[in-house]
Amino acid sequence: MFDRAERTSAQRRLARAVASGATPARPEAGTDSLPQIKHIVILMMENHSFDNYFGMLERGGAGFPLGPEGKPAGTNPRGDGTEVALWTSALTTQQPGTPTQSWNAAHVQWNNGKCDGFVRSVELTCEAGTDATEPMRYWTQAELPFYYGLARTFPLATRWFSSCLGPTFPNRRFMISGTANGLIDDLPFDMIDHPANGTIFDHLSAHGISWANYHAIPAGTIRLRRLAHMSGLRYLRLLLGGLAGIFPRLHPMLEKKVQVTADLYPLGFVRLLNHVKPVTEFYAAAAAGTLPSVCIVDPDFDASSEENPQDIAAGEALAARVINAVIAGPGWPQTLLIWLYDEHGGYYDHVPPPPAVAPDNVPGRSPYDRYPLLRLLRRTTMGQKVTRCDSGPSTYSQLGFRVPAVIVSPYAKPDYITEQVYDHTAVLRLIQRKWNLPPLTARDAAAADLLDALDLDAPPAFLTPPTLPPPRGGA
Repeated sequence: MFDRAERTSAQRRLARAVASGATPARPEAGTDSLPQIKHIVILMMENHSFDNYFGMLERGGAGFPLGPEGKPAGTNPRGDGTEVALWTSALTTQQPGTPTQSWNAAHVQWNNGKCDGFVRSVELTCEAGTDATEPMRYWTQAELPFYYGLARTFPLATRWFSSCLGPTFPNRRFMISGTANGLIDDLPFDMIDHPANGTIFDHLSAHGISWANYHAIPAGTIRLRRLAHMSGLRYLRLLLGGLAGIFPRLHPMLEKKVQVTADLYPLGFVRLLNHVKPVTEFYAAAAAGTLPSVCIVDPDFDASSEENPQDIAAGEALAARVINAVIAGPGWPQTLLIWLYDEHGGYYDHVPPPPAVAPDNVPGRSPYDRYPLLRLLRRTTMGQKVTRCDSGPSTYSQLGFRVPAVIVSPYAKPDYITEQVYDHTAVLRLIQRKWNLPPLTARDAAAADLLDALDLDAPPAFLTPPTLPPPRGGA
């Protein structure tokens, strides 16, 4: 972030350039540069790789390399050297506890770009007896008819990578702040910090741009739990993390999934009331054409996010309902929806993720390294478990594995595949491009903005909404 002298110098250089006619004046922050798009909707599901869902899509050559009989040719070795082949099943249920996407496991899977550690990651990081073949599982159109129809209709991003080789919380943080700010695991007691340049919600609020995060949690429940996020009281979370190291019965409480994406940084009680809303309000706003300028729609993280051991058909049904509500609403002509996944969930993908621009100088660290209170408890059962899951590099200069992603809009290019490299900060860059907002970190400053998938100069190709196939689980 520029200090005052650097900012003043940059403003003078720009003023001289404008005076000489070399470049137009930069629009004021908060002004709209993409008036065709009034609503940006983000639907981020959980824990599936591109190959795991779309390896058999046969569109653009981005899926599995196929063998002579038309079957996927990829394998991964066990620790004893035997190969595990890719496999599929008509069942849409998943196994509990496998595959895994912890920081350590994801780096084992990547193995410096070889992408041959998926089976080994289960053997090395999961409990003994866990099925190590599960990472090599994939699904097809028969199990995911709505998703396949969506990917064949609207622009498919074949090189959308998660933002880091790690689990849910760090990757969702990248989408809202351009950085994980040192987080490398899914422990809620470690989320008491705030990034140096704020989040995209801070910037939207500062410029009067409406936003909301819709969720599936009963309003009374979510408000009570958010009391621990108020200034001062949020440090109770850290104390609870310390107590869990002493009392193992508290472990399940600390391993609960996120409730709402916006809550991955301390949100505050007032902002919760103003911006975090039940999903029923999303459906009502979509039907009325009154969606906010930016909104995130979260699945039920316990039932329909598609993380194991959930039934992926329930998640597909939820996504179909959300997407169809947007497409059928009066606001559709001026809407852009992004459907994607936070990370790969430990499922195989054959494309090595490329290196990335480090967002900042904040190293990735286990909470047992970050806080003196927890450092004393590193040898407890909880501390040892977290240390195993969090071992590995401390930098964010490597993208994670590919995830499914489709850009849905009336302005979407028909029959289009984008091979542009994206990560979750592309969502930030799009928002910043539309409202002339500054980047939050070096990562989103370098990101592409999704306009490759749109044609904003021509009449919208999908102004008349397309009919998509129904999901297997019903909508």
